[in-house]
Amino acid sequence: MKEIIKTDKAAQPVGPYNQAVRHKDLLFVSGQIPMDPATGELVKGDVRDQTRLVMENMKAILEAAGMDFSHVVKCSIFISDMNDFPKVNEVYASFFREDPPARETVQVGALPKFVDVEISCIAAGSGQ
Repeated sequence: MKEIIKTDKAAQPVGPYNQAVRHKDLLFVSGQIPMDPATGELVKGDVRDQTRLVMENMKAILEAAGMDFSHVVKCSIFISDMNDFPKVNEVYASFFREDPPARETVQVGALPKFVDVEISCIAAGSGQ
């Protein structure tokens, strides 16, 4: 059986999907974009600020599932400009101090709401 994970401490979905779904010991966190959960507004400008907000949204979803970044086994990063990779990577790395997960980073033509970065993850563990 799958369990839907929701929290008002992270950006709300902009389409027909959930913030995260747990199946057994796996948590699948949907792609997070730089949307402020308090206002519903997008954060534009510096890609570092956007990435930080994306990671904070992901953190809130992980916490709602009783997990944290140490449970993350895989991330997917989508960026609109590969030239932003070092900046995105710098912020991303600050959330994974030890034993970072597997991941890929790809440049895409466009992202939802034309943001510059979107990140999703898969976490494993018992959670709550």
